[in-house]
Amino acid sequence: MRHGKKVNHLGRTSAHRKAMLSNMAASLILHKRINTTLAKAKALRGYVEPLITRSKDDTTHSRRTAFSYLQNKEAVIALFREVSVKVANRPGGYTRILKTGNRLGDNAEMCMMELVDFNENMLAAKEAPKAKTTRRSRAIKPKAEVAAGKPIETVVASVDDVEVAEEPTEGATPEPTETKE
Repeated sequence: MRHGKKVNHLGRTSAHRKAMLSNMAASLILHKRINTTLAKAKALRGYVEPLITRSKDDTTHSRRTAFSYLQNKEAVIALFREVSVKVANRPGGYTRILKTGNRLGDNAEMCMMELVDFNENMLAAKEAPKAKTTRRSRAIKPKAEVAAGKPIETVVASVDDVEVAEEPTEGATPEPTETKE
């Protein structure tokens, strides 16, 4: 039985699994986004996020540790030059997993895994938040007026009974408009 064993073996030997996660982590760091199965992405998240946290401290020891995990010199350089600069203020959660549906051949759950701070579309949406809107009816008065004891007035008019008046010019007194009755 596998009680309490938290590692997903992914149907591979330990050497194959370590090599696969190393290659996937290097690809994620170099390309900032990869497509894979959901199970592999969840396993990769636990592999690559501690590396990104370690990259915030640019020392020889942390570079050698990252290289022992990645086995790719270009990926280590990109990790310490590009990725660590972008995630310097982020306390964790450096990756995002977006489900993309099932694979045609074997119906495996597929996803796209990306580094959070490198998606320009989501960063642009985050920088320009929408103005907060509330859904209120025109007939309802604010709660402050109701609490103050002011009477609530409701005006019911149909479109056929009202004529639109022109804007008065400055200094002129507005004339009342007549309605059809």
